[in-house]
Amino acid sequence: MLRLLADENFSGDIVRGIFLELPKADIIRVQDVGLAGCSDPEILAWAASNDRILLTHDRATMPDHAYARLADGNSMPGVFILNDRFPTGEAIREIILMNACSVQAEWNGRVIRVPL
Repeated sequence: MLRLLADENFSGDIVRGIFLELPKADIIRVQDVGLAGCSDPEILAWAASNDRILLTHDRATMPDHAYARLADGNSMPGVFILNDRFPTGEAIREIILMNACSVQAEWNGRVIRVPL
């Protein structure tokens, strides 16, 4: 099962929908771990130290920070970027499918735009 961290502004509807379809999903929110208001690099560092793939809608700044982290030689368990205009039901299905058909290590060091 993928270990996920939902960014501060990531859709709560998507997170709730994933839990409805997959009650044992391993998703926590940035707000739940005291990272509300933190910078992108801080969130990426926490995700790396806790081996969690980041779920985000931030297409503007998060990819650059993720690539900078990799360029500096730091680990990164992965980032899934979902367009905030992507239909909620489809987003839920994509994440559940990725969870069912992959393992955590496959996403190490990757920034993925969902849908694939």
